Amino acid sequence: MPSVIEVTDLRKSYGGRTVVDGVSFAVEEGEIFGILGPNGAGKTTTVECVEGLCVPDGGRVRVAGLDPVADHEKVAKVLGAQLQQSGLQAKLTVREALELYAALYPNPADWRHLADRLGLTTQLGTRFGKLSGGQQQRLFTALALIGSPRVVVLDELTTGLDPRARRDTWQLIEDIRTSGVTVLLVTHFMEEAQRLCDRIAVIDKGRVAALDTPVGLVRRSAGSTVISFTPSAPLDERDLATLPALASIEHKDGRVTLSGTDETVNAVITLLARHRVTAHQLRVLDATLDDAFLDLTEEASA
Repeated sequence: MPSVIEVTDLRKSYGGRTVVDGVSFAVEEGEIFGILGPNGAGKTTTVECVEGLCVPDGGRVRVAGLDPVADHEKVAKVLGAQLQQSGLQAKLTVREALELYAALYPNPADWRHLADRLGLTTQLGTRFGKLSGGQQQRLFTALALIGSPRVVVLDELTTGLDPRARRDTWQLIEDIRTSGVTVLLVTHFMEEAQRLCDRIAVIDKGRVAALDTPVGLVRRSAGSTVISFTPSAPLDERDLATLPALASIEHKDGRVTLSGTDETVNAVITLLARHRVTAHQLRVLDATLDDAFLDLTEEASA
């Protein structure tokens, strides 16, 4: 079966500045696919090409086998989008917005069911200008789903939300996928991508720096495991430097932090025991997507 979204060698420039430089990826039916990167990396331009809102300078984009530009009307029936920057008239109520958007589709989803599913039922009579940031995001998500799309693009959905609202929105995204809708999620929040996405394309400076599962990306990190401790006595720097699979050493306020692998951790414990040094406040942590992202973008910049 062909992928529901296919992007091949996508290129786009503005005013002589290259924004997207040969981006390629494919999104499979039923997955949450993340596009991760810093601000200005080319994420939004990439998804605008997928949505048919931007005409590529080169490359090929297909959504359910359709060209988002040439077949824009057909693509609009299978793809829903929550844009990075959206707005409605301040006096428009939630009910009016849902009814208005439902009228644009021949076979819309039941907007009442969407409102209930997204926790908007008690706000149906509330004007858009009176909604909280989280409620507005939920409304835009409902509007993106009201055409019963096969795939929905969510661009920086949780930006500006407080931690509780962000976690509620994460559950919402998981619920959307459970209902059978493929999700293309654009974000710069590492924790969000690591929790939600089946696969992630890391975009940096307009190019795909890596494409893998969250676990796969973390494994690419120079130090997939971090061990930190305060030694009861100084350790010989030469002994630390020769630890197997060691990626880095940091000394700060008497505390030693090493990044490496499980093999590094085992060797450190052996070293401490051999020299009868106690490791106070010992911490062993797996690397995160933040660590992998920094490694990947540093490699891309080198």
